[in-house]
Amino acid sequence: MPNNKYLFTSESVSEGHPDKVCDRISDMVVDSYLSKDPVSRVACETLTTTNKVVLAGETRGPKIDKEELILKVKNCIKDIGYDQGGFSWKTANIETFLHEQSADIAMGVDSKDNKDEGAGDQGIMFGYACNETDELMPAPIHYSHKILRLMADDRKSGKLKGIEPDSKSQVTMLYENEKPVKVTSVVISTQHSKDLDQEKVRTSIIPYIKKSIPEKFLTDLDQKEIYINPTGQFIIGGPDGDTGLTGRKIIVDTYGGAAPHGGGAFSGKDPTKVDRSAAYVARYLAKNVVAAGVSEKCLIQLAYAIGISKPLSIFVKLADGDEKKVNDVKKTIENNFNLSPRGIREMLKLNNPIYEVTSAYGHFGRKPTDKGEFTWEKTDKVDLFKL
Repeated sequence: MPNNKYLFTSESVSEGHPDKVCDRISDMVVDSYLSKDPVSRVACETLTTTNKVVLAGETRGPKIDKEELILKVKNCIKDIGYDQGGFSWKTANIETFLHEQSADIAMGVDSKDNKDEGAGDQGIMFGYACNETDELMPAPIHYSHKILRLMADDRKSGKLKGIEPDSKSQVTMLYENEKPVKVTSVVISTQHSKDLDQEKVRTSIIPYIKKSIPEKFLTDLDQKEIYINPTGQFIIGGPDGDTGLTGRKIIVDTYGGAAPHGGGAFSGKDPTKVDRSAAYVARYLAKNVVAAGVSEKCLIQLAYAIGISKPLSIFVKLADGDEKKVNDVKKTIENNFNLSPRGIREMLKLNNPIYEVTSAYGHFGRKPTDKGEFTWEKTDKVDLFKL
């Protein structure tokens, strides 16, 4: 294939995927603490397997009764849609081993005297935006998410019958001169009831591909390149079919592999953890750069050290590699944005209980809500970056 042509693939997983069940529960714990005290500290990991859920991690803030958390875990499972023999909100055995945050970590992070609040850990975080979609997201991950989100909406409303919560999607697109021009294959694997044969599953799912992807990208798609449950039946799914853990879908959560990832997961972490908050602000900055028309693509990297408030480095990469533009963008960021952990939280209003909704279908490319969710998706700083 010529250098100016290539195939690129991204995948998504539904809220019923075992890892996403864990992300949902961990983010519910974060929201529970922040709703009682906006400066709570939380690092919660969740494990799920056949009819069992285990919570572990560190917290600092209000005391929340174990039974209250267990009830909220059940509500998460119920909302996702699990009431199956191997995993049910009614019968799952739920254990919690949350304990107090390490005093050593707290000492490095807390502000004191003339010292500003430091980062909760060292690490590198990336933000990315491109003009492939209206949401300024890479097309393959955007359409992969959309297919599953529409399926979940109709499954929960009762419109899509016989389809169960655990699903995966994968979209491959042909790029020419760095632009997506058509879809070359789609893969959907979805859990279903034993009453549906594979032909009925296929008939049920195909419309969601057509609803999610613009027709111009589907015109040349060979029907043989649409793979629905390619391995056959998929009746046993969710945590009964596979163990789930928090933070294992970091590429699904971000840009589908179209941009680098620093390695840190988001779910289960309060916003003092720069794994989460700095990745959000990096996306915010990159999205505003692209929305301002500075570049068709923008990649931003931020680096932090534990206990240090300011980023150690800011890296900017634009599509055309124009060095002057890069320097202008970097100077604009340095002069107008406080990228300390406290500065990020205040800028994006991250100390609110806004995280449970982020746990499935991507943390980026979503619409800001009047509840304060997805503030990092706003393009309200465009004027700062316009050249």
